[in-house]
Amino acid sequence: MKLLHRKDLFGWSEFNRERNLDFHSVLWVREDGNVLIDPLPMSEHDHSHLQSLGGVSFIVITNSDHCRDAEHIAEVTGAAIYGPAAEEETFPLACARWLHDEEEIVPGLVAYQLNGSKTPGELALLLKHSTLITGDLIRCHIGGELCMLPDEKLKDKAKAVQSVKRIADLPDIKAVLTGDGWPLFNHGGEALHRLARSLNQ
Repeated sequence: MKLLHRKDLFGWSEFNRERNLDFHSVLWVREDGNVLIDPLPMSEHDHSHLQSLGGVSFIVITNSDHCRDAEHIAEVTGAAIYGPAAEEETFPLACARWLHDEEEIVPGLVAYQLNGSKTPGELALLLKHSTLITGDLIRCHIGGELCMLPDEKLKDKAKAVQSVKRIADLPDIKAVLTGDGWPLFNHGGEALHRLARSLNQ
């Protein structure tokens, strides 16, 4: 795993040929149990690295299309899986907890529900007020510039736009770690505002 912009954040990636971009997963290392977000399959090296950092207690999945290797990692590590409350009836994995809008998952990590995306109630996660971790709706196909999931993938574009604008209005965001595409380690708030303004056009 690679060290990210904070000493307590690590990530690993997988290149997707169909979309010509990287998929990403995030590990937050914390004293009261580490958190994995949208975990992709881990190499032997990354799994060993994870163990050296204290393993994992919680796995947060932003949407059902990002289950990835969560079930297997949970089986191996004993971690609890948390998923979006809006998908409780149809989610493909059993979850120990269903996350609602503006719910604090663990201290310092808050879930925000996004509407209108390709799955109901997709989650974006705000870490320590300054790092936004996204699933599918907010992405980055060109380095430094955020974009939204293509219109043909959206269930309700108006609601999706409203959700993006709501997230852009959150103060103090510096980094945006997208599930799909490039990460933005600096000026993430500005990129969110540019995206929100572009959706008015």
